[in-house]
Amino acid sequence: MGKKSDDYDDALEKLQVLLVETQAWTMEQGRKTLILLEGRDTAGKDGAIKRITEYMAPRQTRVVALPKPAERETSQWYFQRYVPHLPAGGETVLFNRSWYNRAGVEPVMGFCTPIEYERFLGDAPRFEQLLAGSGVTIIKLWLDISKPEQAARLAARVEDPLKRFKVSPLDAEAQARWDAYTAARDRMLQETDHKAARWTVVATDDKKTARLNIIRHVLRAIGGPGARAEKPDRDVVFPAARAVDRLFR
Repeated sequence: MGKKSDDYDDALEKLQVLLVETQAWTMEQGRKTLILLEGRDTAGKDGAIKRITEYMAPRQTRVVALPKPAERETSQWYFQRYVPHLPAGGETVLFNRSWYNRAGVEPVMGFCTPIEYERFLGDAPRFEQLLAGSGVTIIKLWLDISKPEQAARLAARVEDPLKRFKVSPLDAEAQARWDAYTAARDRMLQETDHKAARWTVVATDDKKTARLNIIRHVLRAIGGPGARAEKPDRDVVFPAARAVDRLFR
């Protein structure tokens, strides 16, 4: 156990050093980097973001986790509340859940209308094509988790006082509406995976393995020094277009 932990720490440190080098390059080049982390509840978005950003430049790195929209925001163009948070030159922005709320939790929980849902699925690729055309590198990650592992992590949240702020009234719905979330995920991946912004799926039942492979994928997607990163494990990280038989059901 000790050696395995040491191996993980060593691998993580090397990747974080490469992240720092890669970000320095993006800053010098004035590149705009946008990373969207989506996935089922407890799939490890917070943990992955923490390891990615731990040593990155504070002024050029932002993590965005927007709350429930205010009344005025619900009447705006759907993407409007996200636009002010997009990266400028030299910046890296990570969305801990993004506009893809409208492809998952909102339709499953009835927080949007069927018309709004259908419109989003058509609009999201067009919106992202505009961003990519303006020079934004878009990295979209779907963190997947099995139903038994999710149940175990949800139970652990309730027992752990340090995870109080992770507990949500919607947690119980994650298991109760598992099949509905599965159907929403499948349709989202099918309809919003496009050349300008591909979806990459990550199997996260093993948290540490997932984190290392997420960072490898991010580095290689950004390029520059990041291109030196080892290729991600194909059993852990895979393109959405080839993920049908690997996704948790």
